[in-house]
Amino acid sequence: MVGFFKGLGTAMVTPFTADGKVNFQSFANMIEYQIAGGADMLLVLGTTGEPPTMTVDEKVALMSFAAEKVAGRAKLVFGCGSNSTMHAVEGATLAEELGADGLLAVTPYYNKCTQRGIVEYYKTICAATKLPVIAYNVPPRTGVNILPATAEELASIPNMAGIKEACGNMEQICETMRRIRGKMDLYSGDDNLNVPILAIGGAALISVASNIAPRECKQVYEYMAAGALARANELEDRLLPLIDACFTEVNPIPVKYGMNAIGLDAGLPRAPLTELEEEHKKIMDAALAHAGIGRIC
Repeated sequence: MVGFFKGLGTAMVTPFTADGKVNFQSFANMIEYQIAGGADMLLVLGTTGEPPTMTVDEKVALMSFAAEKVAGRAKLVFGCGSNSTMHAVEGATLAEELGADGLLAVTPYYNKCTQRGIVEYYKTICAATKLPVIAYNVPPRTGVNILPATAEELASIPNMAGIKEACGNMEQICETMRRIRGKMDLYSGDDNLNVPILAIGGAALISVASNIAPRECKQVYEYMAAGALARANELEDRLLPLIDACFTEVNPIPVKYGMNAIGLDAGLPRAPLTELEEEHKKIMDAALAHAGIGRIC
């Protein structure tokens, strides 16, 4: 299927209090910041949201809270991927019950499957829900890569909405786009490839950096949609140091520091993730200044 959403999707962080609990008030503030900044979709409990270190009860509470606060003002997508197909199906069913508009399912990880296993995994998830499903290809994290021919096969599944591409290989991404064009959408899942992915027909961005800079990231999309490549490149050039700063350490360590720096209380990541190293804090501070992003409150 095509057309589930266009524009900017933000892969939301999960904020934690000083004593390690989910900070719902801060999360509400982040939702409002994203919607005011033009976000078209909010992704809750994706990689940036740290679901592996959250309990089931915490995830249920966060999804329910998000559905209540967003209240139809943006598309709401919940992460449900797992290295167990059974668990992914359970997550998909629960997310649908709690008010999701769509689902994002990362490929199985650790117990790495074949390309046939990838197809069967997504077929099973899609058969368990009426919601649009986005496949998430991020082999640097998972060790599993959705190859272009496999993406083309996934595009035949009626409620497969698209693929969030973060493989980092633009040649592969171009071939995937060629094979799925008009059948399902391609989303940029790699902030530093936003412009080239949009240029080949990507439908939207699913961004980490937009936790900090939603207006600017949405403007990149709008420039590209209007064919204003030079203006998109000019803005992306200003954002690239910030994008790089968001990945000096494993996500979401740096972006949480950046959010704290501008007045969005993201707290610290949960163990085993640690606070951002001092040298990387300096890089983020400089990147925020370069992008012209100061404290919002």
